[in-house]
Amino acid sequence: MLLGTIFAVLAYFATAVFVVGLLYRIVVYARTPAPLKIPTTPAPVKPSGVVIRMAKEVVFFESLFKANKWTWLFGWVFHAALLLVVMRHLRYFTEPVWSWVKWVQPFGLYASFAMLAGLVALWLRRFVVERIRYISGPSDHLMLLLLIGIAATGLLMKYVVRTDIVALKAFVLGLIYFDWQPIPNDAVLLIHLGLVLALMIVFPFSKLLHAPGVFFSPGRNQADNPREKRHLAPWAAALDAGRQKAGGK
Repeated sequence: MLLGTIFAVLAYFATAVFVVGLLYRIVVYARTPAPLKIPTTPAPVKPSGVVIRMAKEVVFFESLFKANKWTWLFGWVFHAALLLVVMRHLRYFTEPVWSWVKWVQPFGLYASFAMLAGLVALWLRRFVVERIRYISGPSDHLMLLLLIGIAATGLLMKYVVRTDIVALKAFVLGLIYFDWQPIPNDAVLLIHLGLVLALMIVFPFSKLLHAPGVFFSPGRNQADNPREKRHLAPWAAALDAGRQKAGGK
């Protein structure tokens, strides 16, 4: 039970850091002024076009596709597979398990292989491509190794070292309902959960923040309409209103 208590405390701590840190970063992004109209051209001229552009960027990684096809392929495979894997893991957080979560189980299982393959390819790219190797820092390699470790230990639990998923689900549900249960004393499982908790803790302080950050990119979320509508950041609008008021007096 001591081991379960330790992981329970770590889970609450990691969740708090993840949620608070992510919300803080989003608030900072939202409050950062964009004083200039700088959409990446060719850009849509209407808000509806911006919505479509952002959707294509988030779902299909459009700009990355135009920049480098191999990087796009590895990156898109990894992100799409990660989404399916996360959806598959919802079975541990729900009781009864939702019907669509049951339906996605086999797809999430195969996606775990695609996720690992995409991560390995992205990591090898940082060694093979000279210009990428030059700009790659220790944090880039550590983030990829962390994600590779999560995917690899997950596959090990499925095909090599079986774990008691009934006891694991009881532990997870116990965290949700504050009814702590023992955690299976499985080395691979503990490593897997430890890596996941580490990822949650470092997420708000890493380059992984591109996930919410893309929505606040002025090069993507602005319409190309500087002639039709004057663009003013909130602080600039307040300053302009003050000048007009002073001039009126």
